[in-house]
Amino acid sequence: MTNKITQLFNIQYPIIQGGMIWVSGWKLASAVSNAGGLGLIGAGSMYPEVLREHIQKCKKETDKPFGVNVPMLYPQIEEIMKIIIEEGVKIVFTSAGNPKTWTAHLKSKGITVVHVVSSVKFALKAQAAGVDAVVCEGFEAGGHNGREETTTFTLIPMVKEQVEIPVIAAGGIGSGRGMLAAMVLGADAVQIGSRFAATKESSAHNNFKETIVNVKDGDTHLTLKELAPVRLVKNKFYQEVQELYQQKPTIEDLKELLGRARAKKGMFEGDLENGELEIGQIAGLIHEIKPAKQVLKDIIVEFEKVKISLSKL
Repeated sequence: MTNKITQLFNIQYPIIQGGMIWVSGWKLASAVSNAGGLGLIGAGSMYPEVLREHIQKCKKETDKPFGVNVPMLYPQIEEIMKIIIEEGVKIVFTSAGNPKTWTAHLKSKGITVVHVVSSVKFALKAQAAGVDAVVCEGFEAGGHNGREETTTFTLIPMVKEQVEIPVIAAGGIGSGRGMLAAMVLGADAVQIGSRFAATKESSAHNNFKETIVNVKDGDTHLTLKELAPVRLVKNKFYQEVQELYQQKPTIEDLKELLGRARAKKGMFEGDLENGELEIGQIAGLIHEIKPAKQVLKDIIVEFEKVKISLSKL
């Protein structure tokens, strides 16, 4: 399977594993890359030297391309970028910030840069900044999300109509059928987060993985838009957020309730009541914790099978 994205990253399949906080360590990234996709290490939940360790371990476990996802709101971003360059990482996905800030510098070091966007406006800004591709993430996605609430299958064709660089679809995709649908609408590849969160190699706590496979439709909600929109499982913490909203809180009130390390408490430490449990709507279709290699294989097999069946219509 060869297209713009497989050629850009030198990978076998146009499938990118999302660089999720507390979930996407070197074990998951190397497993996905070894299986033919593009694995990403999620730098957003790592201290700089922890990231260095994950990059070094990933290089030992795979000779295939892999990348690092960097939220540009990260407080020590200069040090993070320095480590990425020093360790010879060739692919960087940036998010939550202005792509102009780092794109030219990274590209001057021979690094391929991709930026995550949630609208046509930001896709055009990313293209103008010189990125090599954009990830267009719709409302269905887990974790931090765009405020526009545009769904993936609306966003993809609108962005494809306006940009010339490759488009990667993200949000609500976790199967071969979803991958095929996204590509029919114009995507050159898909980025998948939630499905890879529930894998053997994911660094998420087993409590969180079991929660993912038990999530049904309607069990998640996009909230905390005043801070940074995030899709959460409706647990005790989520209910506390909704109760606070009834009191018309200030931003400071919301920050006080959120506190620090709430996502770590939920996803990494397994506190299902008081932690922040970030997952996408597609979790309703995830029923089993599998090895990452099997997940990728299942996606490709279903993709090819459905493509053949549709060709007969």
